[in-house]
Amino acid sequence: MYEYQGLQDIFFIMLYGAATFFALIACVYLLLRSGNAFAEDVRSSHVLRRWTAAFMAAIVGSHVWWVLLGQLFLTDDRLMRNIVAITLDRLTFVPLMMCVLVRMLQDRRRPLWPLILMFAPIAVVAVVCIITRSDIFEPAVEYYTVFLAVTFLIYYVHAVRQYGRWLLDNYADLERKEVWQSLLLLAFILFVHIAYSTNEGALFMEYLAQVNTLIIIAFLLWRVETLRSLTPLPSTERDVEDEDRSNIGQLLAKHCVDAKLYLQHDLTIAQLVAAIGVNRAYLSQYFSSQGINYNTYINGLRINHFISLYQEAVASRRPFTVQKLASESGYRSYSTFSLAFKQRMGQSVTAWMHNSAG
Repeated sequence: MYEYQGLQDIFFIMLYGAATFFALIACVYLLLRSGNAFAEDVRSSHVLRRWTAAFMAAIVGSHVWWVLLGQLFLTDDRLMRNIVAITLDRLTFVPLMMCVLVRMLQDRRRPLWPLILMFAPIAVVAVVCIITRSDIFEPAVEYYTVFLAVTFLIYYVHAVRQYGRWLLDNYADLERKEVWQSLLLLAFILFVHIAYSTNEGALFMEYLAQVNTLIIIAFLLWRVETLRSLTPLPSTERDVEDEDRSNIGQLLAKHCVDAKLYLQHDLTIAQLVAAIGVNRAYLSQYFSSQGINYNTYINGLRINHFISLYQEAVASRRPFTVQKLASESGYRSYSTFSLAFKQRMGQSVTAWMHNSAG
């Protein structure tokens, strides 16, 4: 899509301008507004908002320099125009998108400099091709971009798997935290967008690229607004003696089960560690020895509590709603409760209540 034939089509110009304007508004919004407009109860990551704003700025820049280079500068030099514009895209749009994807994973601060360094060869090839006026730039960069995309995808799948395990070990409520499907979908949209933007095809491809741009912008805004920041809360840990280590089960029974700490919404393992006063590593080892993790432990207590509330309500013929009982059992989100219940009981809550009544 290096010629942008659509610049002679009024409807394409309107779509092109809309994508540019939408990206600009999104950039300004993410930079100037610290809180969420669409999900006010969610505290999003400021770091993720800034990286996403930078990516939105790259979208605006890409739309601007393609028009400037094609209509005002280098209008008669297609080779130089494409080298400059493609290089700018590859050094901004693509690496920034990768950085946004990595920053969505909050289990650790993964270094971003290797991602940026991977694009240095493109700048080198661009300089050489500009000096020698070589026409090998476009195919060389396309092949190298595909290589980078495949390499990043392999790395990212591994990183997301690590992130999923970390979530299960640290959080009982995975609502808006489990990002497998949404991130892989976003990665797919990105790679499709790159495929279209590197295709010197029909006007249809240019339209499709702009539609993909709008989808990416809207999707990222939704993801940033609804992805709760998982900045670890401070906790008080103490080393325990060997004799105390064997009593972790009793400590959990006293400070978590009897005190009903598990009913606290968004309870994290750090807060549980602070409550029972043990070293986090020992608590994790205890869960592993039981063949469970933190997520399984807390959800097991909550589901048992829900069952008790349900049985009491049925026995006393007291009116109730499943949503209210789920909230009283420690779940902020009904969808999270529904998933946890099915994983624990092997059937949906509706089916379980029907079988119980029978």
